Amino acid sequence: MAKPIKETPFLRGKDAIDFVRNNEEVKKASQEEREKIKKGYDALRSIAEFA
Repeated sequence: MAKPIKETPFLRGKDAIDFVRNNEEVKKASQEEREKIKKGYDALRSIAEFA
C-alpha cells in the first residue's frame, strides 16, 4: 500500500528569494537542443506501439 504524501513545507527567507529569482530566469532551449529533442522524440515514436 502506498505511503501518504507529506505536506510540502513553505519556503521562507533566502530560499524563497532564490526560488523566485531562479524561476524568473527561464532560458529557452537553443535550436540545437530542440533538434536533438525532436530527433529523440521521433525515434521513440517510430518504435512505440499504441493499441
